[in-house]
Amino acid sequence: MVSARGARRADVLSRVRTGTALAAGRLATSTSRSLRLGSGGIIGGRVALALQPDLLTRLVIDKRIVVITGTNGKTTTTHMVAQALRAGGASVSNATGANMLDGHVAALMAEPRAPYAALEVDELHLAQLTDRFQPSVILLLNLSRDQLDRVGEIRSVEASLRRALRQAPGARVVANADDPNIVSVAADHPHVTWVSGGCRWKHDALNCPRCGAFLGELDEAWECVCGLRRPNADWTVDVGGLTAPDGTSERLSLPLPGQVNRVNATFALAATTALDIPRTEALDHIRRLRDASGRYEHTSMAGHDVRLLLAKNPASWLEMLDLVAENDRPLILVVNSRQADGHDVSWLWDIEFERLVGRNVVVTGERALDLAVRLRYAEVKCEIATNVQRALHSVTIGGSADSVEIIANYTAFRDLFAKRQQH
Repeated sequence: MVSARGARRADVLSRVRTGTALAAGRLATSTSRSLRLGSGGIIGGRVALALQPDLLTRLVIDKRIVVITGTNGKTTTTHMVAQALRAGGASVSNATGANMLDGHVAALMAEPRAPYAALEVDELHLAQLTDRFQPSVILLLNLSRDQLDRVGEIRSVEASLRRALRQAPGARVVANADDPNIVSVAADHPHVTWVSGGCRWKHDALNCPRCGAFLGELDEAWECVCGLRRPNADWTVDVGGLTAPDGTSERLSLPLPGQVNRVNATFALAATTALDIPRTEALDHIRRLRDASGRYEHTSMAGHDVRLLLAKNPASWLEMLDLVAENDRPLILVVNSRQADGHDVSWLWDIEFERLVGRNVVVTGERALDLAVRLRYAEVKCEIATNVQRALHSVTIGGSADSVEIIANYTAFRDLFAKRQQH
């Protein structure tokens, strides 16, 4: 039996260890930034966790935390949630996209007294998070194929997310009513708010995630023979705006473009409303957001006005092709296949590149030839460039500084964003 004196001594030692871990983690973060080795969003948390393994559970005490996961839209939605939370008080988030435990620790230790936090979470790591603490809100965006050589098939991700929710029965869940995979994840949880914004990418959701039966038309109220069915939505959003659970409608005009971001904003509002933050004030804060870690950002490159767009998998490429269809600007497509992207690029054949017929298109990146072959079969004429700088030179018309759209997958986008920050 531990004496009261021994317990006090252990508590003092734990506090000293925690303080040391925080100081060392912050030093690692600042050193990484000053040496331009990175944002420090991973190394700082990694160092701190090495010194105090249960640091995460200590940092979340007395915080109201929204965690955001899904295949696409995590980073942008996390930025929106963090903005909306600031209508209620100080908020921290892992804005750099470091979405595993070390990134969460790095974000939380940056401002430990903030009452709110918005944490982006890798889909396969949500169960690790809910094993350590119960978030106030869990936001589930979507599930589709992504990095098959790392993540695996959707069914394994869906099973991992269901386990994560079983570990957090007291959390409020905000979930996508239009994605059968997400419906399967959240359907058995006792506290779910459903959001509907339409289902653009359907190829990964045609069969029931629980029994495998064909579901049919997903734009309507589907129901599987096993009992899984599309729930009634509490929040809905379309091109005209959103409708809240109380029946009131609101026009949703945002600086960030496209229907995809109106949907992301509605998820953010549903999550923060669950924490009793007034919708109008939360939306005012979301409207201040003009980019999210470089996504949708306009910048200057080689004399061109460039908009940077991120697309990592077939579902997100579909959204970005919708976005660039609104104009006829020259288009640069960049595809790599490093570890963070996934080495398998067979997914290029699932994208409807036929929509680019007649566009001025240049391809580059480590898998430019694979992309050029796919475009050839889509009857899209394109040039191949060795790098983005040469691609920008290729799209110059008459020596003018044209507006250019660049769609890049993860590491290609990350490299472009890093170069933009250095200039």
